[in-house]
Amino acid sequence: MLFLLGFFLILMGSSVVFWKCSSGTSGGERKLMPTIEQELGRRSLLYSLLMPVMDQFVPGLDKGKGMYFLFVKSEARTPGGLVARPVLTSYYRSKYFTNRPFDPYTNYTSPNETILCPDSFQSMYSQLLCGLILHREVLRVGAVFASGFIRAIKFLEQNWPQLVDDIRTGKLDDRITDPSVRAAVAELLKPDPKLADFVERECRKNSWQGIIPRLWPNTKYIDVIVTGTMSQYIPTLDFYGNGLPLVCTMYASSECYFGLNLSPLCDPKDVSYTLIPTMAYFEFLPVHRSNGVTDSHAISKTLSEKEQKELVELVNVKLGHEYELVVTTYA
Repeated sequence: MLFLLGFFLILMGSSVVFWKCSSGTSGGERKLMPTIEQELGRRSLLYSLLMPVMDQFVPGLDKGKGMYFLFVKSEARTPGGLVARPVLTSYYRSKYFTNRPFDPYTNYTSPNETILCPDSFQSMYSQLLCGLILHREVLRVGAVFASGFIRAIKFLEQNWPQLVDDIRTGKLDDRITDPSVRAAVAELLKPDPKLADFVERECRKNSWQGIIPRLWPNTKYIDVIVTGTMSQYIPTLDFYGNGLPLVCTMYASSECYFGLNLSPLCDPKDVSYTLIPTMAYFEFLPVHRSNGVTDSHAISKTLSEKEQKELVELVNVKLGHEYELVVTTYA
């Protein structure tokens, strides 16, 4: 028993602070993964690199705010007593987010309290309300996934009369009952009949095409993941955004964050990412495509017998070959 315990401690190296729940978007089934304290610091570091990259292509973003729809999800406890929570929830609840220093990229229209509210309706409503109040300051909009951003616009379609009434009267809807959310929104919400008329006029129009630049006229781009399965939402985003650039800034998963898009204004179909080797230990599994279908067990005949048996390290990846990414995290 002592031997097994010691072996486990050697394998981990650092204490497990909680378990991450994967989203299930890749394989359809959620997984539990151990997380150590330093992992959140690495994720925070990658976030801090996003704005310097974007500033090269869209200067002046530090002069305004981002309207991002961010949410937490429910948590659970494992039989061992540790918390199990989705990766983004763990980050938003951590000191790296709640006590973050000023950073132009994380200068959001949504107060922390609205993001951390566990009730999805109250969170969405209050974040949209704050975004409308600060609509002139918004320079970029987004969410994690394209589907989440579209869900926010659909929510606005259904609830704009109530939001307009809140702006007109300066009183928050009674359905928002979370005390911390009400207090945070109260600091921004003041009677503004002129803004209420503007929002009502735009939302009453027959077509919602271009509703994003109509309501948030200074928006430079939409920041959402539109690669992989999210690409199906590109036509809808183009409709609401009226041609605003769709930006994929980073490559990430529940297991770890991988890297950055160094050409963020490229067409979504041309997105590529530059791996940051300190995020995790990356290896690559050679893949062969047969009739357009990926088969990770059928290795390209151009590889030697040794290469077919071994994972490839980053420095040995060959141009023109296709690989699956294999990740070993610090945990």
